[in-house]
Amino acid sequence: MLDINFVRQNPDDVIAMLHRRQMGGDAGKVYKLLDIDSSRKEMVQRTDDLKALRNRVSKEIADIKRSGQGSAEELISQMKSVSDQITELDADLAKLETEMEELLLTLPNRLHASVPEGRSADDNLLYKGPVEFTHDLDFEVRNHLDLGKSLGILDFERGAKISGAGFPVYCGKGARLERALINFMLDTHTENHGYTEVFPPFMVNQESLRGTGQWPKFADQVYFMPEDGLYAIPTAEVPVTNLHRSEMIDPAKLPIAYVAYSACFRREAGSYGKDTKGFLRVHQFNKVEMVRFTRPEASYDALEQILSHAEAILCALKIPYRVITLCGGDISANAAKCYDIEVWSPAENKYLEASSVSNFEDYQARRSNIRFKADSKSKPEFVHTLNGSGLATSRLMVSLLEHYQTADGKVMVPEVLRPYTGFDVID
Repeated sequence: MLDINFVRQNPDDVIAMLHRRQMGGDAGKVYKLLDIDSSRKEMVQRTDDLKALRNRVSKEIADIKRSGQGSAEELISQMKSVSDQITELDADLAKLETEMEELLLTLPNRLHASVPEGRSADDNLLYKGPVEFTHDLDFEVRNHLDLGKSLGILDFERGAKISGAGFPVYCGKGARLERALINFMLDTHTENHGYTEVFPPFMVNQESLRGTGQWPKFADQVYFMPEDGLYAIPTAEVPVTNLHRSEMIDPAKLPIAYVAYSACFRREAGSYGKDTKGFLRVHQFNKVEMVRFTRPEASYDALEQILSHAEAILCALKIPYRVITLCGGDISANAAKCYDIEVWSPAENKYLEASSVSNFEDYQARRSNIRFKADSKSKPEFVHTLNGSGLATSRLMVSLLEHYQTADGKVMVPEVLRPYTGFDVID
């Protein structure tokens, strides 16, 4: 959430940011917010004046009663009217503040100065790569769907029968390979990169979604269980970031780095017409997520660290990839800056997004009220939060199966995964 003081003092900058994000049509929200804020200030002043009057006259009433000289009935009657006015103004003020907050929740994050200009994904910039690894594919490669079906390790048809399209079933060595990927990534991040592992709930309340920015803007993307008021998580970022909601973090503990596995659930509303075959677009997938809490001055160094940690997984697996800097028109509403890591699919002959690494600065922390004090004499500050997929297994599985296939239809297991799978080849 944006700081209302920043919006008050820099409305033109906020509107310019909306235009950079290709959201110029939302500029009216800024003007409406400022109008409400102005009305709120006037109402606060009126309320304060009436409360001051009530306090002063209440003292006069007390003096009259104590002295026993004269009647205070008229003043008491007047103060009852004043109290009624205050009650009404307080109710109106609460409505205005709720309206202000609802507007603030719909405004996206400020963009870092280094975010490139652009209208869509076509304007994203190459940041690193392509990083290549040699694989012997001097034959007609098969896509992950054909490989999965012929080897009996993936079953999208039965998944659709059980739950609907977009819910895959892993079978036999495919299930073992998926579990191996997850365990390898968790071990790498905890043992080599200094993260503390967390196993979070897969369902959260609305306040948790609000804290990380998925609510209300992306409400149509989450699965909801109304009887319990719970939502299936779209990413482990939500429960892990909310571990410290409404907390004052000990500065000695910063930076805090967590890594978590979770299943992720997304309705993918509005994805009609996009490529939906196999793992290219699913409603349930597995992901290992890295989440960091840092001091503001350290967050952009942390962003590069998280990126390097995700890249380390791909380098160990020898999966070709590249890193893209998202432009203003393609970046998520919550992020101040974001990198996408894309893995190469030889069968699709294109790159597929497998990870996003983002710095949210204080946007999530302000919504979640996550603060720290630099020292005992300092005022509380909001931490900066960051996260990155380290990585999502669905698109990664596409690239892995296709790069490690053999001419006779088998799939070799990457060397680093063999201690986890217990086998070298899927045939």
